[in-house]
Amino acid sequence: MKKYSKKYTAALAKVDAKKIYDLAEAVKLVKETSVTKFDASVDVSFNLNVNPTLADQLIRGTITLPHGNGKTKKVLVVTNTKIEEAKEAGADFVGGKDMLEKIQRENWFGFDVIVATPDMMGELGKMGRLLGPKGLMPNPKTGTVTMDVKGAVIDIKKGKIAYRVDRDGNLSMPIAKVSFSDADLLDNLTAVCDHIAKSRPSTVKGTFIITAAISTTMGPAVQISFPGRN
Repeated sequence: MKKYSKKYTAALAKVDAKKIYDLAEAVKLVKETSVTKFDASVDVSFNLNVNPTLADQLIRGTITLPHGNGKTKKVLVVTNTKIEEAKEAGADFVGGKDMLEKIQRENWFGFDVIVATPDMMGELGKMGRLLGPKGLMPNPKTGTVTMDVKGAVIDIKKGKIAYRVDRDGNLSMPIAKVSFSDADLLDNLTAVCDHIAKSRPSTVKGTFIITAAISTTMGPAVQISFPGRN
């Protein structure tokens, strides 16, 4: 039987595992039950009734949170034509084929997101086995293959999050830090829940969102209910 720390056990006792909380209640409770000494991340997770092997049920996309998620992502822009635009927008690293060679030569991954102009996708495509498993391959569906480099970089820096359901129908994303105000955390959580609820494929029969919960790093999960969860 798994043993928990006294702090986690005390936090767990505050959560009714059989109850599904409304979002405002859940926000207060998840902050009360944070067990770390550092400013923990608040994550929301869903289990969806989808078959990701079907193209129209592969739930993926992006969302820009109203208040960001408290994390600053390092952005690499791969381009030959938008170098100055990328720098002005606040990209952390900018270059063309030289950057791709650096990744291959040094196994360098000092960034969180790659934004690329369409003309560079031929070179990036050759690195699929290296970038794909790390979730770093740019994709038009997430807005990371674009001629609007400035807009893409600014959105990412503001807190734009890319998400994708896994093969078991699970989808999760970091939406805040424990230090966020209740109001800001609630705004972010509401935005994500509304967004996911509206992503229901027309081919899904019956319940779409099987479970939904929020939790802090190493903290207990709090089940949530919201309009559109069905």
